[in-house]
Amino acid sequence: MCVVAIALDCHPRWKLVLAGNRDEFHARAADPLGRWAEAPHVISGRDRQAGGGWLGVSEDGRLAVVTNIRNPEGPDPAKASRGALVGDWLASGDAPELAALPGFNPFNLLLTGPDGTMMLSNLPEPQRQRLAPGIHGLSNGHPGEPWPRRSTAEAALARWIERDAAPEALFLLLRDESLLDDGGVPIFIRAPVYGTRCSTVVLVDREGKGWIAERRFHPDGSDAGETHIDFRW
Repeated sequence: MCVVAIALDCHPRWKLVLAGNRDEFHARAADPLGRWAEAPHVISGRDRQAGGGWLGVSEDGRLAVVTNIRNPEGPDPAKASRGALVGDWLASGDAPELAALPGFNPFNLLLTGPDGTMMLSNLPEPQRQRLAPGIHGLSNGHPGEPWPRRSTAEAALARWIERDAAPEALFLLLRDESLLDDGGVPIFIRAPVYGTRCSTVVLVDREGKGWIAERRFHPDGSDAGETHIDFRW
């Protein structure tokens, strides 16, 4: 997952709103959003290569999403899979200790649970911070680094909240292919080798009723399937 915006306690109906795009090589096999066979309370897509997830929820009241941090040297194959961070949190509520973070390739990790939401990262150094109510984002830069794609997604989510728009409009903002003001890549990347593989929206109301939906895309940007699953926290 490469660009995510989340709103915590910003909407009169929804206590949590998340909208994000996963960008990945189209050739990398993945299972679509669904319940995991060995842990049916976990609802997430799954990377077939490493076995982990990128974004999902658990009916134990948890949410997790991870993004890589751009590294010109590429990932170190000797380090642990970042997707395991998502799976461990969703399945059993296991969050990594700060001392363990350097064992993974550079990442940003957002974890929501009964005690609130926290952001973890291992670049430029291992760090953990509790997120206050408001709009937050993560993408492929470390938390202190300006990243136009992240700020664009945050601003779009803020406008959605101001308009009190329908959930469908969250998918529209994730489909934006406009180049950013700095000429950078758009929110949705249409490209034959590496691009936006899926868009995911999560909504949880103030009674704990939740909904997660995933739209998947072919390399040419055309629809490749859609999944909606209800859950309760």
